[in-house]
Amino acid sequence: MKRIAILTSGGDAPGMNACIRAAVRAARAQDIDIFGIRRGYAGLIQGEMEPLDRKAVANIIHQGGTILGTARSSEFTTPGGRTQAVKNLEKEGIEGLILIGGDGTFRGGCDLSQECNAGIIGVPGTIDNDIYGTDYTIGFDSAVNCALHAIDRIRDTALSHERLFFVEVMGRHTGFIALESGMAGGAEELLIPELPFGVDELCSHLERSFQGQKRSAIVVVAESGKPGDSFRIAREVRERTGFDSRVCILGHLQRGGSPTARDRVLAGKLGVAAVGALVEGKSGCMVGEVNWRAACTPLRDTWNRKKDLNAELVEMRELLCE
Repeated sequence: MKRIAILTSGGDAPGMNACIRAAVRAARAQDIDIFGIRRGYAGLIQGEMEPLDRKAVANIIHQGGTILGTARSSEFTTPGGRTQAVKNLEKEGIEGLILIGGDGTFRGGCDLSQECNAGIIGVPGTIDNDIYGTDYTIGFDSAVNCALHAIDRIRDTALSHERLFFVEVMGRHTGFIALESGMAGGAEELLIPELPFGVDELCSHLERSFQGQKRSAIVVVAESGKPGDSFRIAREVRERTGFDSRVCILGHLQRGGSPTARDRVLAGKLGVAAVGALVEGKSGCMVGEVNWRAACTPLRDTWNRKKDLNAELVEMRELLCE
């Protein structure tokens, strides 16, 4: 294998640059030329490729976002768009392609792998941690720590004013960020899509807390595909209990910023593993980390198979969040 390329697609995640850096270093160590594709699949269709070397990726390990840029491309979902993408890969002699992103990225990569001769390897880069085939995704730990810092700061105000706060975190349709940041922040309640709840149950819990020793409380809410739904929940709680509250939606703050040490190490490991998988002739799979080891999972399984929350953390939730 002489020429490979790498792109980032979908939502950005802290650690993507660290992964790009690792892949470039691993490729050049084996005398493989590597090209960066700008703006994800949109750039692939437009042929926006540039050679990468060690100098191009110097001093990016600590940077958030992605130096290659990212975009969502409706054109790539069409046969015509993918045909143009394949032509551009063939024109540049690209034999392998590394895709850093989430399930949307991998769905596109799965289609592409059936329509071109280049090897296709995915790397899980998303703060949501909702990709099957890896214990953690690149960016998740950074997002959890961002949410935790916010929860810690909000607790100061909650205690000072003896007030109820709702803190809404991202995670798309899953509760991974809410579970870990909420537990680490000592939240009084976690509202997570995988663990059904009712507002009446939440109100009863809060009333018991305030009737006891509690004078403030924090409820961490997973956005569950409905950003801003915390305002509705807070309104219904006020109507039932009379508790005044404030809502803080963290939103895209969780995507930006410098990646944590854990995300940098994970990104490095998976970037090197992705290059290794291409050299071994693998294609149509994702390299993830399972039990601390790099492991390959078919791209189709990454979204067809459901990734469950950590059962031990779920069990401890009732004990630690009260």
